[in-house]
Amino acid sequence: MSKILELKNLKKYYATQKAVDDISFSIEKGSIFGLLGPNGAGKTTLLRMITGIFYPDQGEIILDGTTFDPINDIIKIGYMPEERGLYKKMKIGDQALYLAQLKGLSKSEALEKIKFWFKRLEMESWWNKKVEDLSKGMSQKLQFVITVLHEPKLIILDEPFSGLDPVNANLIKDEIYGLAQRGCTVIFSTHRMEQVEEICDHIVLVNLGKKILDGTVAGIKQDFKENIYSIKVHEMPALITCEAFQVVDQTANLLTVKINEGKNSNDVLKYFIQQNLTIESFNEVLPSLNDIFINLVEGTKATTRAFQPTND
Repeated sequence: MSKILELKNLKKYYATQKAVDDISFSIEKGSIFGLLGPNGAGKTTLLRMITGIFYPDQGEIILDGTTFDPINDIIKIGYMPEERGLYKKMKIGDQALYLAQLKGLSKSEALEKIKFWFKRLEMESWWNKKVEDLSKGMSQKLQFVITVLHEPKLIILDEPFSGLDPVNANLIKDEIYGLAQRGCTVIFSTHRMEQVEEICDHIVLVNLGKKILDGTVAGIKQDFKENIYSIKVHEMPALITCEAFQVVDQTANLLTVKINEGKNSNDVLKYFIQQNLTIESFNEVLPSLNDIFINLVEGTKATTRAFQPTND
């Protein structure tokens, strides 16, 4: 699979602050890519360099095989920022038409695509409404349509589900999958780790301006697993003691165990079989992205604090 975007040793400094400090990664065409990090990590600066709003102090951006030219290549990108970027007093239909033509569509092309998306996202009755009359969720749906209707190669969505109820969140989620299947590449930036696990193929985690994690969601969860398993038995014995594992949690007939060093899952199963217990399920428990995120970010903070100079 070929790459749609490559970032090579990007740096962006503000006075003494290193907002982006030598970050490199690449994104495959047709993928849904998660850009993650806590507040102040450098995500917004990265996105603004990718969209040509900011220029890097050092490094290179390659878009679709050639050096990124913000003036000519911006037409290939659709950017939905977390902050609202709509004209409050303007009618929704007129606003969508105006912004679509700024993205290079003719008036007739724009009308056709707007009508398609408005119907698809159940927005047909909104045409003469003003943005100031919309709820947060309705504004989010409008921003999504304006971002994707010119069919950009690269779509950047910053907190796209903010303000959406579960029904509309699923609606937008299905459209994100559909865009990727049709060959668009999606960069998805959010604080909601459960959404990342569900949607993204690959993620990069940044903190304090540096990349600290890069890989597939499945691969990262495997890398950070801790040899923890859940076992469900028909009837739980009163006492459980085994040198193969430690009990982490117990609820009714469900047990969570951590296998000791030098032992394996077969040793756990052997113990329960020898107890003549009926095993209903036995599964490895992988860490959530949220747990991995918190551990890595807190670890980075601790390392940074350890190296801070003192006033002694």
